[in-house]
Amino acid sequence: QVQLVESGGGSVQAGGSLRLSCAVSGITGRSNCVGWFRQAPGKEREGVARVSGPGTTGYADSVKGRFTISRDNARNMVYLQMNSLKSEDAAVYYCAARVSGSCVSGGWSVAAYTFWGQGTQVTVSS
Repeated sequence: QVQLVESGGGSVQAGGSLRLSCAVSGITGRSNCVGWFRQAPGKEREGVARVSGPGTTGYADSVKGRFTISRDNARNMVYLQMNSLKSEDAAVYYCAARVSGSCVSGGWSVAAYTFWGQGTQVTVSS
């Protein structure tokens, strides 16, 4: 069974940084694609960053140059380093796993990600 648990959320000042962590278990073979999504109040859930098993990465245009996704397969961890945070980055952040299809190319599809964590809150103050 696949499980994902996020941690590292909190409150930061605009322009500050935060590092989110996702502990992943039960992912082998084709289950090596992990993405970060976020959802703000009244907004649709949107893709933020994604990483394949071998480590290829992809980002939403809104976070390119500010966010970095990485993974440590030895520790079964996926990270999201968020720098230069803006008020529009405030949301609940989720990590999720995809078991089929393309990982880092093509459009973002929430439905394509089968397994989800419970989310961690990120608040940005100004």
